Amino acid sequence: MADVQEKARVRSVLEDPSTQAIANVYATSFLNAAGAQAGERLEEFTSFVNDVLDANPEFRTILISGVANRDEQIQIIDRVVGPHGSEFFANYLKVLARHERLGLLPQILEATQLEFEKRNGQQRVQVVSVTPLDDAALGRVREKIASAFSFDPIIENVTYPKLLGGLVIRVNNKVYDGSLRSRLNQLAKRMQQGSLHEIQSGRDRFSHPEGD
Repeated sequence: MADVQEKARVRSVLEDPSTQAIANVYATSFLNAAGAQAGERLEEFTSFVNDVLDANPEFRTILISGVANRDEQIQIIDRVVGPHGSEFFANYLKVLARHERLGLLPQILEATQLEFEKRNGQQRVQVVSVTPLDDAALGRVREKIASAFSFDPIIENVTYPKLLGGLVIRVNNKVYDGSLRSRLNQLAKRMQQGSLHEIQSGRDRFSHPEGD
């Protein structure tokens, strides 16, 4: 099962503890400053990373990869983001530029998304299956998870062809393994334990024959 967990797990951009701590600080400040507009501002943040930076590698390199210095980054933000984005988001990017944290934008975005979900009683749950689950199956899984936990689950369906059927559900660092492979392994272990018990019982009978 360890092999399934490692290969099926979606690798987070926050796996470096020091990076995660920094990203969490800026994520919290973003949401606190946005207040009631947190959802709208987060959409703008997401669109900037996905639709602007990821779609324009050259611009991404200039802005967040250290090619431009701090003053040049601020000028780029004023020229490119200012006329099209909100004043709030432009100012937030300039704060990151002044602290030389623009290179952490993807990490900060992920941390902000997770914190926003947490504040709204949501949590991501990874569901591993052999093939992609359809909407109906995902709906049933979501309902069962929601009834078992005290949060609104956001399902992330990951495929792993070697699973042999069934599902593996990962909530935080806990894994609930309902795969066929796991059930077969458990059955084999019980059978092995039963055989060992029978062998030991036989040894005990021979070691202590009746009448002695």
